[in-house]
Amino acid sequence: MSAADANRTDFRRWCFPAPAAALVMVFAVASLAPIGTSFGEETKSAAASDAKSNEKADSEKGWRPLFDGKSLENWKVTDFGGQGSVIVREKDKVLRIEQGEPLTGITWTGKDLPRVNYEIQLEAQRVDGNDFFCGLTFPVKKNCCSLILGGWGGGLTGISSINGFDASENETTDFVSFENGKWYSVRVVVTDTHIRAWVGDEMLADVDYSEKNIDVRLEMELCKPLGLATFQTVSDVRNFRIRELKPEAAKEGQ
Repeated sequence: MSAADANRTDFRRWCFPAPAAALVMVFAVASLAPIGTSFGEETKSAAASDAKSNEKADSEKGWRPLFDGKSLENWKVTDFGGQGSVIVREKDKVLRIEQGEPLTGITWTGKDLPRVNYEIQLEAQRVDGNDFFCGLTFPVKKNCCSLILGGWGGGLTGISSINGFDASENETTDFVSFENGKWYSVRVVVTDTHIRAWVGDEMLADVDYSEKNIDVRLEMELCKPLGLATFQTVSDVRNFRIRELKPEAAKEGQ
């Protein structure tokens, strides 16, 4: 056999393995996944399992969802007049609050909520617009107030209202640079004496309201006792939940 013929033979062996070897290779690849199960199905199954584990862990810590990710059960669209649509995106368990003229929001219609010694958490993002994308109204004993994020031109934060002064003119007034399209974790704790609020790890408010008048601005009356509202802004909300706190934990804001 010539050198050229030998080279051609080696080339064929490298590109086209013997039938037995080929069968072994096919069997090895096929055996990587169970018969009848695609890689996509395995991933979905794992994700569903993780979600159930997280829900169980949350329940054990006392959390209960305020938004189920599937519907507006226990909520109504707030009749501000000029409000936009409120859409539930079940695929990603997100609540989309469309732009209103000027306000759009939802108000709680479910069973009574704790009014003191409790914690609320949610995640929110401003999708479009340049005003407040999260106006969270919540109970404080017999009264209510609102946490405003991104108001008055896009960056103002604070509690409305304290002794008649709203978020733009009281001790909680601050400014944060919020980016459109970015999720922010929001946390509020109400104790016997204090209202505390955070965005991420940053504390925005720590108010001793023992001797102060707590209330909402007139336009937020329709959001009582619990509501979410936006001002000329499109926003998304997810992972909206609440839990009651034991007095010792509430004192520390845990």
